[in-house]
Amino acid sequence: MLKILQQIRRTGIVTEAAPPAGEAADGGDGPGPRDDLASGILAIMGRALCIRAVDAGSCNGCELEMQALINPIYNIEGRGIRFVASPRHADLLLVTGPVSRHMERALQRTYAATADPKLVVALGDCGCTGGIFGESAASLGRVANVIPVDVAIPGCPPSPTRILSGILAAISSPRAARHFGST
Repeated sequence: MLKILQQIRRTGIVTEAAPPAGEAADGGDGPGPRDDLASGILAIMGRALCIRAVDAGSCNGCELEMQALINPIYNIEGRGIRFVASPRHADLLLVTGPVSRHMERALQRTYAATADPKLVVALGDCGCTGGIFGESAASLGRVANVIPVDVAIPGCPPSPTRILSGILAAISSPRAARHFGST
């Protein structure tokens, strides 16, 4: 036990620091992306935004960044965004990875089960362009090859702040504004 404690003392803290106040989604000196997102959601939808995340064949890098959105730094649930298990309860699909051939039908069925206006956000380089996998015998490539995409958020993986900005862009689209109306 003593050896482990000595090693911990020698190594020190190896986690990355929290983002600066201006970049952090929890505020700081001025309004940040999370505050813009919260006011945008309420102005456009008048209620919480429900997201169904779909992994269509990713490496899980984008999923880790999505999960970071619910940690205490970003705390999107406190600002009106919830992840839901059913596409029938979702307002927006957040799709990661190149679409594998085995996930094509499942993604199409999820898209069909989502209520109008069927907002779709492709997340990460693989979701936007097919990434390093491209199109092959096992992969259909980008998400837009299978279902219509409203917003693409590039990055490998994109930061939580970029994901928040992409979600705000999707719900601010004219199609979403027509469907949800302004309150």
